[in-house]
Order: sequence, then C-alpha cells, then structure tokens
Amino acid sequence: MNLPNTLSVLRMCMIPLFVVAYFLSPVWAVVVFVLAAFTDFLDGYIARKYNMVTDLGKLLDPMADKVLVTAALFCVVGTNPLQYCALVEWSGIFLICGATVIIARELLISAVRMIAAAKGIVVQANVYGKIKTILQDVSLPVLVFCQVGKAYLIVSIDDNWWTQNSQWIGIVATVLFSLAILFTILSGVIYLVQNRKVFSDKQA
Repeated sequence: MNLPNTLSVLRMCMIPLFVVAYFLSPVWAVVVFVLAAFTDFLDGYIARKYNMVTDLGKLLDPMADKVLVTAALFCVVGTNPLQYCALVEWSGIFLICGATVIIARELLISAVRMIAAAKGIVVQANVYGKIKTILQDVSLPVLVFCQVGKAYLIVSIDDNWWTQNSQWIGIVATVLFSLAILFTILSGVIYLVQNRKVFSDKQA
C-alpha cells in the first residue's frame, strides 16, 4: 500500500475518533476534522505529483472523504450546534435540509460513476466539485465550533466572550454552510450535464 492510500486509510480511522471527540471534547473534534480533511488534500496531491494513482486509491479516497463529511453532518444534525448561536427558530430544519441535499448529491453522483464504469465511460470532474469539497471542509468545523462554544468556552474559559460573539460565529457558520449547499447543487447539476452521455442507451 503506497503513501496516498495509507493516508486515505488513516482518514477512515480518524472518523470514529472525530465522532467520539465531538461529544466528549468538541475542541479536539475540530482538530481531528481539520487534520482528516488535510489528509484528503495531501493524498491526492502526492498521488498526482508522484504518479502514485491506483485503483485502490480511486476507491478509498472518495469513500473516506464522503464518510468523514457524512459523520460530521450526522453529528451537527443530531445536536444542532447553531442553537447556541441565537439561531434557534430555523437552524434545525436548515441543517437537516442541508445534510439531505449533500448526502443525496453524493449518492446520485456515486451511482452515475458506477453506471459510467460499467459502460467503460470516463466521466468528467468539474472545478465546482472541488469548491464544494473545500466549502464543506471549512463550514463543518465552524459548525462544530458552535458546539465547542457551548460545551467548552462557556464552562471553562469566558462566558461573556461567547455571549458577545456567538451570534456572529453562527452567522459565519450559516453563510459557509449555505455556500456549501449551493455548490453541492451546482456541481451536481453541472456534473450530470457534462456526463449526460452516461444515460444514453447507445453507449456500449
């Protein structure tokens, strides 16, 4: 197993650690998620730069990325960290809808890739997908940080600081997650349009 694949496996191993940390020590959950997301960038960079792309890597890399994001989505939907940022009225519905869109998009695109592979078609990626991934990897730690504020900062450091700044943190988290949802939809639509030949019955 080469280095990029090892990093992908490491990212998979960090996922249960992230989940446990989220409920026990959200500060460390942010650290674990950021490190795991960084390995996603690093394994792809190493694989391309040093020509270490393998079939196993093509399976492990996207799988690890999707499972990491899905685990984080389940955590934030289950606890609604935005409720600690004075955004209680609609935040739960917002997070549920956003998580549904993101997960549905990944399932749809994965299905398209499976159909394309069965037909021997090379599918095209798009830059919007990379932007989507970056926005997800940035917005989710910020959402987790909202949980940090309630579970850690208020109790252990400075209740007044959180009272003064929590709403702004909630707004930043909401804007970033909204952009992640937007680019999730946009990249999915563009992906389907670019690869519409996958659905043609004329393909062998």
